[in-house]
Amino acid sequence: AGEPGPRVLLVEDNLVNQKVAGVMLQRLGYRVEVATNGLEAVDMAGASRYEAILMDVQMPKMDGLDATRQIRRTEMSRTPIIAMTAGAMNEDEDRCREAGMDDYVTKPVSLDTLASVLERWAPVGQS
Repeated sequence: AGEPGPRVLLVEDNLVNQKVAGVMLQRLGYRVEVATNGLEAVDMAGASRYEAILMDVQMPKMDGLDATRQIRRTEMSRTPIIAMTAGAMNEDEDRCREAGMDDYVTKPVSLDTLASVLERWAPVGQS
């Protein structure tokens, strides 16, 4: 029915969180692709364009901060990267911004929070 929504890359190593966030994103009208760690995220972001990337900060293999730095170094045009972090401290936000992230949400992420942050960076219905 109508246009497919904006493509979002969800980077999350926890399967339950993947499912929950994936369902929310689909309900909001996004097309979701999942990377299970930072390395995969860097590959996927390099291989195709996303309207936004939701990046878990704490992951094995390569954390969200390193993955963001890598993506920023190689991307052709800037993709909004939104950190998803369990830490709600100011220094967490600073670290995310220093790594090149545009915004952040704290976990557990609610549908409302997800909707409003994505509305800012990759609104549905405006391609």
